[in-house]
Order: sequence, then C-alpha cells, then structure tokens
Amino acid sequence: MKISRIDHFVLTVASIEATCAFYRDVVGMEVFTFAGGRHALSFGTQKINLHEVGREFEPKAARPSAGSGDFCLIADTPLEQVIAELQARGIAIEEGPVSRTGATGPIRSVYIRDPDDNLVEIANYV
Repeated sequence: MKISRIDHFVLTVASIEATCAFYRDVVGMEVFTFAGGRHALSFGTQKINLHEVGREFEPKAARPSAGSGDFCLIADTPLEQVIAELQARGIAIEEGPVSRTGATGPIRSVYIRDPDDNLVEIANYV
C-alpha cells in the first residue's frame, strides 16, 4: 500500500457555528454544507469535516472530544503577514515564530488555539 495524501480529517467541536466563524474569518477557509446538513471547512484540495460533540456521525473516533486536535496548516501568505493578521484580530500566538520540520522540509511556524483549544500550527516552508 502507498498513501499519497490526506483528503480530509474530522474535528469534533463544541459549536459548529463558532468553529465555522473562526476558520472562515481568521484562517480564510471556505465553509460549506454537504450530505444532509453536515458541515466542513475547505482549503486548497483538502477539507476538515466537523462533528458536534454528542451529535457525531457514524463511524466516528472511539472517544471523540472537542479540543483534542493538533495539526499544521501551510500558508501561501508570508508568515510575517499571518502574524500581523492574527494580531489585528486579537488572536493570541501561543508560540512562535519557531523553526520546525514539515512533511517535505524545514518550516517556520506560529501556534494558535481555535475556539475548542485545538492547537493550530500555521507555517511557511523555508
């Protein structure tokens, strides 16, 4: 077996509305509805499906919970501009900018929290 990429992953969240607003307004993702009222966030060729706590779709993770996510997003926007945009919106930068290793090489990253306290790393390849 050879896996080529991630298509989507699921975040379990306390509030679909708050999560959609954050990722749309702060991170610039597109929000859309599919398959009978399910919600997702779209960016590039990937998406994040959203499950609300207590209203998850089957099949689901064994122990779904809000705030258990930790993932990295690669931005086309230069990191300095990302930082300025986050600061302008009053979004606290938990850590960074720092050097890390991405899937295909070195990256520079900042870390923020979404409404559920998921750790969201936003990075540029160097």
